[in-house]
Amino acid sequence: MLILKASTGLRTSSATLIESKSMNYKTLLLLILAFYVHFVSAAELGELDAGQLAALQHDQNALIVDIRTEQEWAATGTIPDSRKLEFFNAEGQSDTKQWVDKLNKLRTSPDQPVVLVCRSGNRSGRVGRLLAQKLGVENVYHLKNGILPWIKAGNPIAKVCSDHSAC
Repeated sequence: MLILKASTGLRTSSATLIESKSMNYKTLLLLILAFYVHFVSAAELGELDAGQLAALQHDQNALIVDIRTEQEWAATGTIPDSRKLEFFNAEGQSDTKQWVDKLNKLRTSPDQPVVLVCRSGNRSGRVGRLLAQKLGVENVYHLKNGILPWIKAGNPIAKVCSDHSAC
């Protein structure tokens, strides 16, 4: 293209401009596609209220996982049919890999919805975001505002007896 006569210099510039625009559109399209794939395919944490949790548990056999401590379970009870799987220890630390291994053993299938429950929704939100955003686990939800509103609304509670207290 550089060997064109001087009289076709305008055509060379036009052709270069068209090629440049075409290249920019292709680059833009690739960037948009990459952005879409990254954000749309990424797992997200869903928030549920008490009614939505009950429906998901009934309609889709959701696994309800109470991540609070043993002392908290004993103090308030748990949502019926939930599984107790403490995430943070008394010092606020966790072994994420070990916990996820235990969670996966509780699931009946990889696509079974998992609903995390804590006292106020803070810990379950943190753990849920970790599972969904960092580890790519799909169908992860948490009970918005935790078990306290569940109890306040008069929803059923299963009594939990710890090793240290009698029922």
